[in-house]
Amino acid sequence: MFSDPEKVIGQMFVAEGMTVADFGAGAGFYALRLAKKVGPYGRVFAVDAHPDYLRKIKNEAVRAGHEQVEVIQGDLEAPKGSGLVSASVDRVIISNVLFQADKPELIVKEAKRVLKHDGKIAVVDWSDSFSHIGPHPDHVITLDEAKSLFEESGLRFECYLDAGSHHYGMMYVHDASPQQGFF
Repeated sequence: MFSDPEKVIGQMFVAEGMTVADFGAGAGFYALRLAKKVGPYGRVFAVDAHPDYLRKIKNEAVRAGHEQVEVIQGDLEAPKGSGLVSASVDRVIISNVLFQADKPELIVKEAKRVLKHDGKIAVVDWSDSFSHIGPHPDHVITLDEAKSLFEESGLRFECYLDAGSHHYGMMYVHDASPQQGFF
């Protein structure tokens, strides 16, 4: 089995009333499931560059009664490209996006910018190219490369996620604790 959004979301510690951003929302597999987790008082921002995907997500959200789902056309590799306010989101999911990016470090930077202190980022991406279903082998961002991207941006590794076959998953936290050594 490939990446399972239900399984990943179950490991993200999403609670009712939270605000969550789905970076590179695509067909909305995460955004629509996250709407159920955050409930009517939470919010889900589905951010993608493609208006056709966003229209599909919005239509499905309306059909399902998920008024808490908002769609945003954005460029995650541009400064403030998600259109979200700084420090406004409890969780960010970045699933199967890094391998498509020209500058994945900018996506990580944008995710960190919108994340509340002590917020968490879940990243899921292809660990290999599987029978031409996944990305071209040259485009795969390895687990170690992804770890470097997130850790170099100042995010703290929290845990690995079970992301299904041919994928890796990790959780990072925006650590708001003060620097050691200051009194």
